[in-house]
Amino acid sequence: MYSTSYLSDVITAIFLKMGCSKNDADTIAEILLRAELRNISSHGVMRIKDYFLLWKEGRINTSPDIRIVHETPGTAVVDADNAFGMIGAKRSMEIAIEKAALAGSGWVATRNSNHFGIAGYYAMMALKHDMMGFCVTNANPSVAPTFSVERLLGTNPVAFAVPANKEHDFVADFATTPIARGKIALAEKKGEQLPVGFVQDEKGYPSEDPSVLKRGGAILPLGGDRLHGSHKGYCMSAVVDILSGVVSGANFGPFVPPAVSYLPRKEKQVGKGTGHFFGAIRIDAFMPATEFRERMDEWIRTFRNGRATEGQEKIIIPGDPEREAEEKISREGIKLVGAVRDDLKSVADELGVEFE
Repeated sequence: MYSTSYLSDVITAIFLKMGCSKNDADTIAEILLRAELRNISSHGVMRIKDYFLLWKEGRINTSPDIRIVHETPGTAVVDADNAFGMIGAKRSMEIAIEKAALAGSGWVATRNSNHFGIAGYYAMMALKHDMMGFCVTNANPSVAPTFSVERLLGTNPVAFAVPANKEHDFVADFATTPIARGKIALAEKKGEQLPVGFVQDEKGYPSEDPSVLKRGGAILPLGGDRLHGSHKGYCMSAVVDILSGVVSGANFGPFVPPAVSYLPRKEKQVGKGTGHFFGAIRIDAFMPATEFRERMDEWIRTFRNGRATEGQEKIIIPGDPEREAEEKISREGIKLVGAVRDDLKSVADELGVEFE
């Protein structure tokens, strides 16, 4: 087990060695470790080696000039200047919150960015401002739409955070696929198989092999197949791609650049980098904040107190598992899978950073 503070120091040192500013290195460490604490390790420390290899190949800018390139009172387009995704994403959500404070809601489309960790982090930024937060991002193509054998979409997550009063805040953070690409990579590192309905091989047949993506296979949309509603997962992913890629001026669909170094960039580009889309909505734009929070408490209690299935203690509210994990892991420490620990060690050694 590692303490959060120890890993934070190591990660910050690693990104400083890559040329990031202290503030940017701290931000990256904070967001990666928030993923570990919330038990979303597929978007945590295991991503560092991917980021490092992209940086070595000159595919990441560690001294970005992040700027607004178009705006109205309630909207903006941000160019992240090919930064690590966390840097442009955090600034973009801050802009959305600033605009919401003035206009009631703020919406920011971000282009020329990269993989940014967990979407929930950015949606949750709005909570302390008495706002609802919204965040989506597209990703490099690893998903075959319903009836396709070609990878045309990313796992394209959605996050939505709503403040409550006495109850815990509502936080939904989910991919538009049955499984995130990082969790497939984690399963491969652990030597585990996947359930049927998560991936298909290069011919479109169901597979349980997590390494199938390296041989032309694809992740399936949420639902798995047409009979179980994969067309709905496809639609959700398409909406995310349009908001993140088309609206922002980023790449979309099959043109989104890869978040791993072993995949080449597409020669054809239809925009700049990876795209994100953020929203912040003031709750007092609809009713007094106190009244809203009390109504949200009532919504949460209504669902939590519903009749649960046999063997299930209670109905889970979105955000419960991650919050409970965060409380537990914060106390006990962060456990890294052996292969992830080894990857972190190799990166640290190459950069001259001490890691035990």
